[in-house]
Amino acid sequence: MASSKGKYKTVSGNLAVNRKATHDYTVLEKHEAGIELVGTEVKVLRNGEGGLLGAWCKVDESDQLWLMQVRIPPYAFGNRFNHESLRTRRLLMHKAEIRRLRAKVEQKGLSLIPLRLYLNPRGKVKVELALCQGKNQYDRRETVKRREADRAAQRATRLYR
Repeated sequence: MASSKGKYKTVSGNLAVNRKATHDYTVLEKHEAGIELVGTEVKVLRNGEGGLLGAWCKVDESDQLWLMQVRIPPYAFGNRFNHESLRTRRLLMHKAEIRRLRAKVEQKGLSLIPLRLYLNPRGKVKVELALCQGKNQYDRRETVKRREADRAAQRATRLYR
């Protein structure tokens, strides 16, 4: 008998990655959240389109978590009920977790930045959020120097094997 699973079940891994976030911010904590999407958005993400560059999260007064500035282009085969590209999307987490994140963001001046959109093993789209602290220019330079030194050390060990 044929499986009732969708045709996208074999797709796994990252749907969108925010590579610039680790360059601009120091990641302190990582959290997983569900995301409220419409059908055409899921289809676009599974096709590999969509981007997290410049995306951020906010917690409003009613303790709801919102994902801002995520670019998911309209579905090519959609109709008049197609989604907007830059609409605000609600994130799904436990209320206590949201309150804890809100307290940290308000008190310590930290930011909530989405690192990646991915499919979990059950085929649901999830967001990996990071509680981040912004880096200064000299911190970024130090990170680059450290990375280059590590690469040079690895090259040196490979040559002497």
